[in-house]
Amino acid sequence: MNLPLNSRQYGQGVPVVFIHGWGLNSAVWQPIIEQLQDHIQITTIDLPGFGLNIEHAMSPYTLTNVVDELQAVIEQPSVIVGWSLGGLVATDIALRYPDKVKGLVTVASSPCFVAKGEDENSSNFWAGIQPNVLKMFHQQLAQDTKKTIDGFLKIQAMGSPHVRQDIKTIRDLIMQYDLPTVATLDESLALLETVDLRAELSQISVPSLRIYGKLDSLVPKNAIEDIGALMPKSEAYIFDKASHAPFISHSDEFTHVLLQWLEANST
Repeated sequence: MNLPLNSRQYGQGVPVVFIHGWGLNSAVWQPIIEQLQDHIQITTIDLPGFGLNIEHAMSPYTLTNVVDELQAVIEQPSVIVGWSLGGLVATDIALRYPDKVKGLVTVASSPCFVAKGEDENSSNFWAGIQPNVLKMFHQQLAQDTKKTIDGFLKIQAMGSPHVRQDIKTIRDLIMQYDLPTVATLDESLALLETVDLRAELSQISVPSLRIYGKLDSLVPKNAIEDIGALMPKSEAYIFDKASHAPFISHSDEFTHVLLQWLEANST
């Protein structure tokens, strides 16, 4: 039997769990933890095979298995904040373990990351990452893991008014931990390709906030309205000049938005 996932806690108040995105680790939250820990109780959990849980091997690396492991660490009903791939994980926790969730916040995330359909004017078109981009990352992982992660960071920051600084900030934060194995990166990347929770979003009943960067190329602005239509009771906040990591590029505004929403929705 596997040991429970490692986690870290900071501050006190409303319990809020933070889940990071693909290829990175929980250190990416450090800049906003410093701003939030005087207001809320923060728990950061690294995904299996990442950061503090790099030795926590998982096979097969499925969304179901990941969610089962993470929810076991959540000791009380909490607001779950998930960034990018972490947003998929957070959403599935809300769907499968609603007793653990008192609120859901997704950051630069989508219920289906891959573009569907070819004609942008067709009713079944879904804006997302082109499949060939993810295929390229799979191919590069086997050749040079660090270079692949760096390439992914560049895509995440693309469009930000201070791209180079954002990339450096994220890189410096995540490099506090060893890189995940190629197998973990490859299998977890497949979640972005295969998971599609669109049909289930209407089942989420807890207060929900969706945060986006208008300049994000991984979750295009054209997808925001479509996601909202699937979650009509959710709220959305769009950073006009942010890309895929608004909590890095606009940390002050991000913490203000999050705290304001928590105050209104987590009592």
